[in-house]
Amino acid sequence: MKRRTFLQSAATAAMAAPLLASESNTPALGNAEHCVMIWLGGGMAQIDTFDPKPMGDAKAKKAGGYYRSIDTVVPGVEVCEHLSETAKMMDRVTAMRTVHHDVVDEHAAATNRMHTGRPTTGTVQYPSIGSIIANERGAAADGVPAYMVIGYPNITRGPGFLGQKSGYVYLTDIQSGPAGLARPADVNDKRQARRQDLLSTVRESGRKRFGGDKLYADYDAAVGESLRLSGPDFMKSFDLSGESDSLRNKYGDGFGQRCLLTRRLFQSGVRFVELSHNMNFRNGTGWDTHNDGQLNQYLLIKELDVSLTAMMADLESHNMLSKTLIVISGEFGRPAQFDSGGGRGHHSKNFSVVLAGGGLNHQGAYGVSDNLAMKAVENPVSVPDLFATIFAAMGIDPTKNLYNGDRPVPITDGGQAIEKLLI
Repeated sequence: MKRRTFLQSAATAAMAAPLLASESNTPALGNAEHCVMIWLGGGMAQIDTFDPKPMGDAKAKKAGGYYRSIDTVVPGVEVCEHLSETAKMMDRVTAMRTVHHDVVDEHAAATNRMHTGRPTTGTVQYPSIGSIIANERGAAADGVPAYMVIGYPNITRGPGFLGQKSGYVYLTDIQSGPAGLARPADVNDKRQARRQDLLSTVRESGRKRFGGDKLYADYDAAVGESLRLSGPDFMKSFDLSGESDSLRNKYGDGFGQRCLLTRRLFQSGVRFVELSHNMNFRNGTGWDTHNDGQLNQYLLIKELDVSLTAMMADLESHNMLSKTLIVISGEFGRPAQFDSGGGRGHHSKNFSVVLAGGGLNHQGAYGVSDNLAMKAVENPVSVPDLFATIFAAMGIDPTKNLYNGDRPVPITDGGQAIEKLLI
């Protein structure tokens, strides 16, 4: 081979190599259309739920589980006794038992990590997973938001550098609907039209006065989105009275009704919902089970069990479960040891995040922890790996870049999707 030919061939191969590497690193992409993240604020004890271990003794300060384990429909996979209904549906579920991060065991920082997939930084405000999915996929129908939060607003749930177009609409009361969208009873159509005409004048004046101001542009976009969403069609989604009493009873009250609303929101075209399960504190502390919170933790577990399986069965009856990815997550887990009050502290070095539905190749469980569920033994899963898997299930390439202005930002912090769940 002539020297010139060799050099040309080598140059061509060198240029192609990154492209081939990029293609080979792109995982199989799923077909899920919707995603709900059930947020267990405070931190679910993996050893007391989806990764049971031999029993301990809180009074004797003997580390170990708090509840008995039971078999599931997946051979070799057990869950705690208070997840009896979920046990019957574990063939549609994967408990990822080896998720971990290195954030100090403090709620705010860990919550940020489990929403953005990245450590807190003073230079970049990273978007949440809900905002990224909203940005990449948009709403599944016109006239509805892409991203909703059923819970309290928080900056960690926000759009970060993606801007308000990828933000969320939130509500805390399912009867009144999203905050600021429901029209007061004494405002008729005529009054509403006059108000909107006046607001249009003010908005137009603001655009001229603050042209090029990103803060104003984001604010104006949020106002426009609110007007678009406050119409009667979308607001009908929040009226649960059309659902049968038997179905509503299967879901249970409180959290269960919010799960039922989530299914209706997906039917209306909402893409991503974050659904909080720490709003009622049935056990006195929510999932942050220090001290006496541990004593009645089973109340939360049972409520999650009933409502989760009702939602899965309901989605399945509507042919939606394979298209709806369910993610159950908190900011960290709990250690096997008991604190001075008989509860559990915080533990980020190994905990469980649960995936269900979404067309995944479910395993019942993925990853193996040690005999106290404190450390990964097989298949550790980083938070970026978890995010990459969720994005891939939602048909989003986890190797692509987002853009903070003109600066490329990888969509995950070096995460690798778990191919075993996607094939």
